[in-house]
Amino acid sequence: MTTRTSALPARRDPLPLGEVRHGTVLRGRVLRLNGGRISLRWQPRTVVVCLLLAAACLTTGVIGLTTGTYRVPLPDVLACLLGHGSGAESFIVVGLRLPRLVCALLAGGALGMSGAVFQSMSRNPLGSPDVIGFTSGAASGAVVQIVLFHGGPYATAVASIGGGLATALLVGLVAAGRGPAVGHRIVLIGIGVSAMLTSLTAYLLTRASLYEAQDAQIWLIGSLNSASWSVVTPLAAALAVLVPVTVVASRALHWLELGEDTARGLGVPVGRARILLAVAATALAAATTAAVGPITFVALAAPHLCRRLVRSAGAPVVPAGFMGALLLTASDFAAQRVLPGTELPVGALTGVLGGLYLCRVLVTRRRAGRA
Repeated sequence: MTTRTSALPARRDPLPLGEVRHGTVLRGRVLRLNGGRISLRWQPRTVVVCLLLAAACLTTGVIGLTTGTYRVPLPDVLACLLGHGSGAESFIVVGLRLPRLVCALLAGGALGMSGAVFQSMSRNPLGSPDVIGFTSGAASGAVVQIVLFHGGPYATAVASIGGGLATALLVGLVAAGRGPAVGHRIVLIGIGVSAMLTSLTAYLLTRASLYEAQDAQIWLIGSLNSASWSVVTPLAAALAVLVPVTVVASRALHWLELGEDTARGLGVPVGRARILLAVAATALAAATTAAVGPITFVALAAPHLCRRLVRSAGAPVVPAGFMGALLLTASDFAAQRVLPGTELPVGALTGVLGGLYLCRVLVTRRRAGRA
C-alpha cells in the first residue's frame, strides 16, 4: 500500500504585520517588547537623520529667538525660558517669538507627515494635500465660516477641518477604483477639485465686507505673524492625538506599497488601513490649515528631501515630519528677514519655493519617462 505525498507546500497562517518569514523585505533592526508581542522596526540611518534634522531645527530656533529687531543674547533667552528674565525680554521671547517658533515646528511636522502618507498611498510624487486639493478644501471651509456665518477662531478651525475632510471624501469617492492608475486619478481629480474650491473662495470674498475680506485674505496666504499660545494650544492638542495614530498606522504603508494583493496575503487589513491613514493625514493637514492658513511646498517637498537622506524603501513618515518642521521654521525665519522692516507671510515664500520645486519634479519625471 503506497501513500502519496502532495507536492503542494503546507498551508501557512498569515504573517503578523511587520514580519517576513523568508528574507527581508524591509531592512532594519527589530526591537521586540512585551515578550515579542510588540515589535518595532527601526533603521540606524533613519535615526541618525532624524537626530540631525532635530538638531537643525533647534539651531534655527535658537537663532530665531535671539535675533530680530530687538536682539536677546542666548543666556537671557535661557533665563526667560526658566522664568527669570526681565519683563520686556520675557514678553518678546516667551510672548512673541516662542509661540511662533513652536507653531512653525508643529505645523511643519504635521504637513511633512501628511505629505509622506499621501505620496505613499497614491504612489505619486505629486500626491501631497496642497496639490490634490485637501488644503484648498480646508481653506474654503474656513472662508465660508468667516464670510457667511461670521464665526470666531474656534468655529473657523472646526469649519476648516470639516472642509478638508469633506474634500478628501469627495476626491476619494470620485477616484475610487483599483489598479496602478488610482494614484494618477487622485492627483488629477484633486487638482480639478482644488480649482473649483479656489473659485468658490474667490466668489465668497467678493460678497464679503471689506473687513471680512481682509481678514480672510490674510489668513488665506498662510502666515505665522499672528501666532500666539491661543493658536498653539489647540494645534498641539490635535497633533497629540493625530501624530501617534498616523505613526502607528503608517506601518501598513510599507506593505501597501508592495500591492494590495500582497498586503492582504501578509494579513494587512487593506481597506481599514487605507481609511485610517487617509483620515489621519487629512486631519493633520486640515488642523494645520485651521491654525496658520494654507501653506504650500512643505508637504510636497519634505518627503522627497528626507527620502534622499534616509535612502530606504517605504514611507518616511517620521523623518518627513522632522524635515517639514525644519523647512517651515527656516522659511519663516527667512520670511522675517528677506525685506528689512517687513515680515512677509511665510505662505508667500513657500509658495514661490513650491512652484519652483514642482517644476523641478515635473521635469525630472519627464526625463525619466524618456529614459
